[in-house]
Amino acid sequence: MGALSARAVFLFGDWTLQPDREPDAEPVTYAMQCAVCEASSGVVEDFSDAQGWTFRHAGRNPSHHTYREVITRPWRAWMA
Repeated sequence: MGALSARAVFLFGDWTLQPDREPDAEPVTYAMQCAVCEASSGVVEDFSDAQGWTFRHAGRNPSHHTYREVITRPWRAWMA
């Protein structure tokens, strides 16, 4: 068996990057994470669902006041 080698091709030029709003794009998703205990909501497409988790978590854990919002947004890149 021959030696393995790696190759890379780089295209230099002007690239454009923007959020992917094509009909077949992945959905934007949201999650909330408690910064105190690291618990988190599930990943959802409707932010109000993640927000509801935060209110329920804060209600059950009155000393947990700080949270992180985690957004996953699809992007597209192409050479202009």
